[in-house]
Amino acid sequence: MERIISVLVENKFGVLARVAGLFSARGYNIESLSVAPTLDPTTSMITIVTVGDDRIIEQIMKQLNKVVEVLKVVDMTETSYLDRETALIKVHTRPEHRDEAMRIADIFRAKIVDSSPTTYTIEVTGDVDKVEALINMLQPLGIKELIRTGRVAIAREAKVPSRRESQAAKA
Repeated sequence: MERIISVLVENKFGVLARVAGLFSARGYNIESLSVAPTLDPTTSMITIVTVGDDRIIEQIMKQLNKVVEVLKVVDMTETSYLDRETALIKVHTRPEHRDEAMRIADIFRAKIVDSSPTTYTIEVTGDVDKVEALINMLQPLGIKELIRTGRVAIAREAKVPSRRESQAAKA
């Protein structure tokens, strides 16, 4: 089963190598990896997408928590979360296909960020299903090049009950 693990780490040299090394040393694959500083420049957030059963994920989480520079590890798939990914897709655009490429991009709320006489470069951001669907729609036109970012995820805030829901719960 696919899992998204969020790892808050100290922003220090070699931390990413140690975290990635945990996976390779145990023969686990990283499907996607994204790293960026947080609001606090001394920390970074690593978002890892991997596949494994509950036992494997539990082992990964325990090993990650042993790394000195790791401050917090969260299995996002056990919470309510939002995830996004960005893709840049360079599509061959013969004159007869240019309108079709623009129409498909528009349907997915993607943007054409570069154009040449023979290609469009389309940028799309969304959940994995949206990105995959756009790629599948553009495939018949001829994808020349495809670059995808790693997924990023953030936990949803707990819903604050409305006054009516609070009163109903008390009754």
